[in-house]
Amino acid sequence: MKLALAALVLGALAGTGVTAPAYAAGSSAIVRASGGLNVRSGAATDRSVIGAVTDGSTVHVVCQVFGQQISGSQRTSALWDRLDWGHGHVADAFVQWPGGVRPKLPWCGDAPTDATHPAVHITSGVLNVRTGPGTGYATARQLADGTGLTVECRAWGTKIEGNGTWDRLAAGQYVADQYVRWSPARPRYPWCGQDPATVPPATTAAFLSLVAGPAQQSMRTWQVPASVTMAQAVLESGWGRSTLTRLDHSYFGMKCFGDPGGIAIGCSNYLTSECSGSTCHSERADFRAYRRMADSFDDHGRQLATLSRYATAMKHRDDPEQFARELQKAGYATSQTYANSLIDLIRRYGLRKYDKIG
Repeated sequence: MKLALAALVLGALAGTGVTAPAYAAGSSAIVRASGGLNVRSGAATDRSVIGAVTDGSTVHVVCQVFGQQISGSQRTSALWDRLDWGHGHVADAFVQWPGGVRPKLPWCGDAPTDATHPAVHITSGVLNVRTGPGTGYATARQLADGTGLTVECRAWGTKIEGNGTWDRLAAGQYVADQYVRWSPARPRYPWCGQDPATVPPATTAAFLSLVAGPAQQSMRTWQVPASVTMAQAVLESGWGRSTLTRLDHSYFGMKCFGDPGGIAIGCSNYLTSECSGSTCHSERADFRAYRRMADSFDDHGRQLATLSRYATAMKHRDDPEQFARELQKAGYATSQTYANSLIDLIRRYGLRKYDKIG
């Protein structure tokens, strides 16, 4: 899905004498939902309902979020609109914009009313706009310091001072995110080509049904027991509820360590918990982001099957419980109870039946 999102411009275009267009917060639109439209605390149907707006009423939109894809009266879209009150979000699928043209709205930040606005930030010279996400691509044009940007999504490319993120502008052009200043703060905007955010299945049985297929495919490809893969997905994604899983389709919390590898499409920063012995603490780390759920399972299986540290575990692929113990011994997770937790899940939900594949 191609996004048509834009961000507020920070002042005048430096060096051009042209004033950048202002995108007013509170852009108006009309709700088209028979029976009314729920206003939710986040960009998904499992978020709590905090209010409602009637069919035909006018709403004022502050910024936009890439969330759960919804088919509505106006369109099918993964965009949600944050209103100008509280934490309220409505599905853009039910919003009619004046003249049928979506305004250039900023991305939503983490705070309820924050909208984040990117602009070029360089100390001297001009910023090259490239035809692809890297310095090896041709220069399409150049931008002066302070130029406001319309950012559609992000892509992984050539690292600039340790930052491998590039921001895609309109017409498939890219700028290095290292030279983009987001104000007041960097938003969580999607990777280019990434599937919309997911909603966790309503029951444990539904979650196990969801992950069984990709876990068994991983077993066929990489020989990692499907039962272990499923137990890890349960434990590491919180039954699909973690933000990393919902937004970046990662079910295993695999870190980047400098780059996303050959399957993931980028590296997203999250707060995580790390343990040393019996002591745990919170810290931020970069995790692999995926285009879709299946890629996460494929990457997980490949890592276990090909990294030498897990070679002993792979020798026990016919014994899922010993496989889990060897994973912990190899340092897969910092939790001292990781293997026992996996074994408990395998037994409690009878996951070994999924290891019988044709």
